[in-house]
Amino acid sequence: MKKTYLLIPALLAGFASLAQKPVFYEVNFPNAAHHEAQIIMTIPEAPAGTIRVRMSRSSAGRYATAEFGKNIYNVKAFNVDSSALAIRQVEGDVYEIPEHDATVKISYTLYANWVDGTYAGIDQSHAHLNMPATFMWYIGQEKRGAKFQFNDLDKYGWKVATQLKHEGSNVYSAPTFQYMMDSPTELSDYKMATWDVTNADGKKETLHVAIHSADTQPVVDNFARMVQKVVLEEKAVYGELPAYDFGEYTFLDDVYPTNSGDGMEHRNSTCIVSGGTDRIEGNEVRMLGTFSHEYFHSWNVKRIRPKSLEPFNFEHADMSNELWFAEGFTQYYGELLLVRAGFHTADDYTRTVAGLVNSVLNTPAAARYTPVQMSNYAVFADAGVSIDPNNQGNMFISYYYYGGATALALDLRLRSEFNITLDDFMRQVWLDYGKPYIPYTIADLQKSLTKVTNKVFAADFFKRYINGIEKNDYAALLAKAGFELRKAQPGKAWAGSLFLNNQRGRSGQVRATTDNGFAITSNTTIGTPIYKAGIDVGDVITKADGKDIKDAQAFADVIAAKQIGDKIAVTYTNRAGEHQTTITLAESPALEVVTFEKTGKTLTKDQETFRTNWLSTKVK
Repeated sequence: MKKTYLLIPALLAGFASLAQKPVFYEVNFPNAAHHEAQIIMTIPEAPAGTIRVRMSRSSAGRYATAEFGKNIYNVKAFNVDSSALAIRQVEGDVYEIPEHDATVKISYTLYANWVDGTYAGIDQSHAHLNMPATFMWYIGQEKRGAKFQFNDLDKYGWKVATQLKHEGSNVYSAPTFQYMMDSPTELSDYKMATWDVTNADGKKETLHVAIHSADTQPVVDNFARMVQKVVLEEKAVYGELPAYDFGEYTFLDDVYPTNSGDGMEHRNSTCIVSGGTDRIEGNEVRMLGTFSHEYFHSWNVKRIRPKSLEPFNFEHADMSNELWFAEGFTQYYGELLLVRAGFHTADDYTRTVAGLVNSVLNTPAAARYTPVQMSNYAVFADAGVSIDPNNQGNMFISYYYYGGATALALDLRLRSEFNITLDDFMRQVWLDYGKPYIPYTIADLQKSLTKVTNKVFAADFFKRYINGIEKNDYAALLAKAGFELRKAQPGKAWAGSLFLNNQRGRSGQVRATTDNGFAITSNTTIGTPIYKAGIDVGDVITKADGKDIKDAQAFADVIAAKQIGDKIAVTYTNRAGEHQTTITLAESPALEVVTFEKTGKTLTKDQETFRTNWLSTKVK
């Protein structure tokens, strides 16, 4: 088992010399103004008989399907002498060529107009290419390498930023199919900053920040220095950087108001997309969170690899039991390391901690389902393509936050019970499974925790908090660092959270609308007063406590005038007619975290030391 997986990194260096000639892609942009590319795929040494090519249905780092085949058209096939071949579409994203010569060419038009970490976007300013969204591939030949020739660069003033290996001029290569699909590429007039980091073995790793934005070079250089601080904090967690293929790692960042904000990890790069603005300047600290999270993935996910995702299957959704660790522990560190790097204060961090704790203590899903079960649901929740409403507010909690809260508790418990830290556990997992590239299971993670603690603690923690639904004592754990966990709105009447989890239609607009009354546009939450009263999405509240209700604010005003335990009579309508019910108001369970100093308490020396050891820089 170990020897088998130890061969995987070697493929990057040596497989191309043993395999067939690479598949060659020529990428042209004759119609970038209308978001199109023309792509020609050449398959040399094609075997006799029917060959099948396809577009992907999923993308590395995404766990739900995306259906990329919908965005290609004008699909044609040719022999090398340009004679036409019969090609037929046998599935939405699969094509067959029954007869052909030894070399086959396939051409198609790609439409790309969605800039994020999953899809592709093309206009006259850039081509933002996520490989599964861009390139057809040859079924059954996944061990072949690939080469790419990007044309029209001079026409648009573009340069190439990618983790693909530069072969010269505008030609780049990938040693294997999996590497190809994991190599997002940005063609634009980006600005770049570069620096070297000396690794634990004395070798230098080169890091690049390539930013396509309206910023000046000095702004990019300054931001790169901020990113460098985060990189060094992350290196301190593991004790070393990964050995990047070709000795380089690239942050690809596209910044534009209409972008869909996103971040997507890759083996030697990360694709970061920032929306709402056209520049980093003035938004540096806000944007650093995505950089911090995605870079942590270059260890945790891309090398510390769940066995359930190895290899990644591009033909369907990829389900994993381990996303609470792969994404959730990364979520925890992504925010924590911004504190250690000096970009957030302890007071800033209390809001992050409160969000994690509320996610596990005050959501219906966390009370009923394990982190493993919530990881499995990613095939539906992770930017899935369905358009119908769902009940996620009551039966799903993000594995990012569930895992992040679990990491928080484990970190504080390791510090208080064993005088070690979560960093020690992450280093152990890195040495056990990441550095030797042995894909892990949940049982393997438990083994690593056993090594840094003991068998009893590790078994108990996984039984209760990973495979079970018990919750840690966050109030007691946070108090060790001088943080108080308390009710966020004590003594105030509350009917329920009514403005979350809006169910939206195909157009993205809230489906329930009315000119007279308060339309409930989200599923009400299990256990809340309004849920207990039988009111749910689609209902319209027209009267409360004897007052006509015209909108949400009018209903909120009624609640604000009441006390905990008060009962209010409510009239509401839906397609079944008019109804009456009674809402018994309660106190909101929402929690907040504040420093002892803000509550007027005095930190003990032990609490001050605990907090400092937890949140201070680890860079030496």
